[in-house]
Amino acid sequence: MCSLSFFSLFFFSTFVFIVGIYYLMFDYSIFIEWELFSLNGSMVVMTFILDWMSLIFMSFVMYISSLVIYYSEDYMSGEMNMNRFVMIVLMFILSMGFLIISPNLISILLGWDGLGLVSYCLVIYYQNMKSYSAGMLTALLNRIGDVAILISIAWMLNFGSWNYIYYYNFICDSYEMKVITMLIILAAMTKSAQIPFSSWLPAAMAAPTPVSALVHSSTLVTAGVYLLIRFNSMLVVYNYGWFLLLIGCMTMFMAGFGANFEFDLKSIIALSTLSQLGLMMSILSMGYLKLAFFHLLSHALFKALLFMCAGSMIHNLKDYQDIRLMGSIVNFMPLTSICFNVSSLSLCGIPFLAGFYSSDLILEMVCLSWINCLIFFLYFISTGLTASYSFRLFYYSMSGDNNFYSSFSFNDSSYFISFGMLSLLFVAVFGGSLLSWLIFPIPYMVVLPYYLSFLAIFMVVLGAYLGYYFSNISFSYDLFSLNFLSFISFSGSMWFMPYLSTGFISYLPLSMGYYSSKSFDYGWGELFGGQGLYSLFIYLINYIQDLYDSNFKVYLLTFIFWMFILLMLFFL
Repeated sequence: MCSLSFFSLFFFSTFVFIVGIYYLMFDYSIFIEWELFSLNGSMVVMTFILDWMSLIFMSFVMYISSLVIYYSEDYMSGEMNMNRFVMIVLMFILSMGFLIISPNLISILLGWDGLGLVSYCLVIYYQNMKSYSAGMLTALLNRIGDVAILISIAWMLNFGSWNYIYYYNFICDSYEMKVITMLIILAAMTKSAQIPFSSWLPAAMAAPTPVSALVHSSTLVTAGVYLLIRFNSMLVVYNYGWFLLLIGCMTMFMAGFGANFEFDLKSIIALSTLSQLGLMMSILSMGYLKLAFFHLLSHALFKALLFMCAGSMIHNLKDYQDIRLMGSIVNFMPLTSICFNVSSLSLCGIPFLAGFYSSDLILEMVCLSWINCLIFFLYFISTGLTASYSFRLFYYSMSGDNNFYSSFSFNDSSYFISFGMLSLLFVAVFGGSLLSWLIFPIPYMVVLPYYLSFLAIFMVVLGAYLGYYFSNISFSYDLFSLNFLSFISFSGSMWFMPYLSTGFISYLPLSMGYYSSKSFDYGWGELFGGQGLYSLFIYLINYIQDLYDSNFKVYLLTFIFWMFILLMLFFL
């Protein structure tokens, strides 16, 4: 099943990529409509748009998913129901495909809800309490976005069609479109885990690592960004960009800062994904939709590779994820270490790797744009923090002594895992330059003063030093360290967002429900209801029975009394 899925997805992705390049070169697109039925004059149609953007994104999703399924052959080798796992992943890819090629809100909802449902099944795959909690948090936060899309579908009923691409020229004086755009922004913020909906993304790391490589690199989390790329003209017209810019920059800063104090390998990579999503959202809100799409694609390549390398380490370390137990892995797993370091450096934006072409161009555009000092500093500090947590991870996992069991041996022996990583390694190195030549065929030149040109590389070097400092940090019990510890507990727990999303919201309703149930349902309600009446009747029956048993005269007197009443009734 794995090999069949791999080959079919791989060849299909190659074909779709070639068609996408053809469409890009000739500015060609195909629009397909299939009418299902008509409702109050509004046609319910399945609509597909095949343009260069949807086809290239679709080919990337299928390429990464084909390698993830092949990689799972070894990683999930202990799984009893391997075919079930592959089928769930294929359902996920199908849902993502519906989302990518739909310019219609109803067919988008089909893919959007499919992503939410299947991601819940994948997050709870290991079936323990942590997985169930993470799955419920993921499903409930994503449900907010689903409801927003449902409401926007109801609002668009006034227009006679749900094909939003028809209404780009109609939006300037439409109040309905303003509300719909706000709802779409809310939906995109939940799916792409922006503040205040960020807590589900690190929690979803309870899923198997191949799933994380697929879901948290190229598919689920980028669905919100992709939706806003499609709705970008409405975002610009209504001037909602400033709000999304602030939210994106705050998410980027919060995730980058939190990753520096995290010790779980997959959580660090999840927070780095969150940081990059904030970067995509913020540059998209400034009106650079092609740039956001470019970064979305290049990020998908190196982040999938990063997750695969992390999965290889976890698999060989008998499912331990704590980076404090790692060290000198480069001596035992050289191939995994090469891939891991290349993808980390690509994430930092080291020149001429895949991440450099998009992230460096984004920072140069930020320098050129009309923005305030807060946003400018958030962008560049977040860039430094990205380098910081990447190098901290490198120092913990690659250098120093091995902190795992002294008698334990591990290596790069798995063919399936190595093939998956090497296939992504080449695109993580060359993919960025290839995409920059394809998406921006006209040569571009950004002219900046020296200090702004070198600011990005300076922040990366400064972040690398900061990462070394963070990796050597030790806590003592003096007053300063306790203050520092409280600061770390705030920033390392994503500004208390997991608590705010769960216990803070649910405590009051659940405690009110408990006390009302205790007071009414199990308290006064029982006393004056079923149990109280039952006790009263039992007491009366026992009392009368005792009265009859103890006094024969009373029994005879009541008998005569009843006979007298019956006779009176009979003669009357």
